Amino acid sequence: MAETTYDAVIIGSGVIGSSITYELGRRRLRTLTVDRHSGAGLGSTSFSSAIVRFTYSTYPGVAMSYEGLRYWENWADHVQSSDAADLTKFRQCGMVTLKTIGGHHLKVVPHFDSIGVRYENWDLEAFQTHLPELDLRKFGPPKRPDDDEFWDEPSEFLEGGLFTPEAGYVSDPQLAAQNLHKAAGTLGCDFRFNTEVTSIQRDEERVVGVRLNDGSAISAPIVVNAAGPHSRVINEMAGAMDDMSIHTTPLRQEVHHVPGPDALDFENRGFSIADDDNGIYVRPDVGDNILVGSTEPDCDPLHWVDPDHQGQIDLDQWEAQVLRLNRRLPTVGIPHQKRGIVGVYDVSDDWIPIYDRTCIDGFYVAIGTSGNQFKNAAIAGYCMSELIDAVESGHDHDSDPVSVTGPHTGLNIDMGNFRRTRTINPDSSMSVHG
Repeated sequence: MAETTYDAVIIGSGVIGSSITYELGRRRLRTLTVDRHSGAGLGSTSFSSAIVRFTYSTYPGVAMSYEGLRYWENWADHVQSSDAADLTKFRQCGMVTLKTIGGHHLKVVPHFDSIGVRYENWDLEAFQTHLPELDLRKFGPPKRPDDDEFWDEPSEFLEGGLFTPEAGYVSDPQLAAQNLHKAAGTLGCDFRFNTEVTSIQRDEERVVGVRLNDGSAISAPIVVNAAGPHSRVINEMAGAMDDMSIHTTPLRQEVHHVPGPDALDFENRGFSIADDDNGIYVRPDVGDNILVGSTEPDCDPLHWVDPDHQGQIDLDQWEAQVLRLNRRLPTVGIPHQKRGIVGVYDVSDDWIPIYDRTCIDGFYVAIGTSGNQFKNAAIAGYCMSELIDAVESGHDHDSDPVSVTGPHTGLNIDMGNFRRTRTINPDSSMSVHG
């Protein structure tokens, strides 16, 4: 087969890969995006809870997510579409982080104050105003239902919560990736679906392209690994692991959907909840359903899997998450039908993404998104394109990390926070709040 030449190849058309494609296309690079699935956003993106929040433990993490918010608030403008019916929707319902002793809220407030993120401190009386159905007793530390202490009736109460009114969720994460795919297509970006990369081509220390499973060779001086759970396989293929101190591993995850009682009207009255005391996160879902996931408490086993893992709902985990929800929101009850989705996250050692160049010139990574980067997809694409442009122009990102200015907020995003060579961040929550 004849060799085809592009300026850049992006591996993976999830919401991150499609965003990078779009941003490189806006910079007039001729790109090819390759994906093993039959369309954009059909991998781990489709399993995302799509919560838009700002409760990260580092300044760059908060700055990135707050900048990312502006894209979701102006999604039609970002993807240059006037057809609202074909666009994913952002619902700004707000999010409350329940306060625990020494809890996550203490890490984020200084960054909120520095950046200007709006928040409210809710006491128990405020919860009575906003959602009196919540049981705000201290159930923690999180336990599983087979632990006798799970069923204790505590008498102490949490002190309240930290509410961020600008937070929310995106209605259809898969559609968000498809919106980006379509926007990139209008710029002339090419996509090949049902296609796999079989090798990364190198000339001494630089990538020169990729070879695909149909036997074709693609010539390109830039290759971006945004392959989600398959990212480590691609890195090994490229020989780009030598100086990585942070690695990624596929992790099985499941999120459950529980019908809300009619009297609750959680779809309209509810908000997202980060509940580390109980080991869950919660958000409203369409049709007055409630989505509930795990925050990876110590008592919940982590299931490291093959990147191609496909599984059914684990009945023990369904019971643990739904019963925890029932303790916090008793009116929900225990549904007879067990509904949910099972997916795979690409988890980094400290649950913070790697947005970086590698030891192989021209080979870049946007990996280790750890189930918490959907909200940052648009700004991550922008940051990666800025980093690629700087490095390809001769900037030494390893010794002098690229700093990106958010185009909407003007916030500084230090890309050094996301380097492959960092040490594990002790302030990371090592979990997901969606």
